[in-house]
Amino acid sequence: MAGIESLVEQHIKENEARLKHVDEVLAQAHKEAGETAKTSEIEDDLAVLRGERDRLASHFDELKMRSLQDWQQESIEKAGPMAVWDSLAQQLEKLLERITR
Repeated sequence: MAGIESLVEQHIKENEARLKHVDEVLAQAHKEAGETAKTSEIEDDLAVLRGERDRLASHFDELKMRSLQDWQQESIEKAGPMAVWDSLAQQLEKLLERITR
């Protein structure tokens, strides 16, 4: 059981780190957009990315509420792939670059 517990802890920590990064980039994008003349396209992009962040965070919160008995090796591997967080962060970083140009 210790193996599964360790994997669950690692999965949660990785998701928390990615969520923190996304939140930091999102906050920076909102700040930069507020300091420049933001277009409706930028506002729309920020809203879409904020919605995706909220959807992923909600899913992650549900995963954290699971009991250890509910976790299985296969659910750990499939529950909120890290690539989704990374993709969202990359989209936010590209938007931030567009805003600050």
